[in-house]
Amino acid sequence: MKKYTESLGWYGVIAILSAYGLVSFSILQPTSLIYQILNGTGALGIVIDSIPDKNYQPIILNIIWAIIAGIIILRIIL
Repeated sequence: MKKYTESLGWYGVIAILSAYGLVSFSILQPTSLIYQILNGTGALGIVIDSIPDKNYQPIILNIIWAIIAGIIILRIIL
């Protein structure tokens, strides 16, 4: 189980950094669905990895990050 949660955490780091890099180099727009999916799923991956260690700062930060991404995804889709 530890390897699974750790893999999700690494996915989260890679997804969020990729999203940031793609927007910074103007490959994606901040309002694009792909950008928001990378941010939202990346944040959730970090949350899942942080829960077993009771590492609350990244849990809170990334729950909020995922909620924001979720709201924007809904706005894009609807």
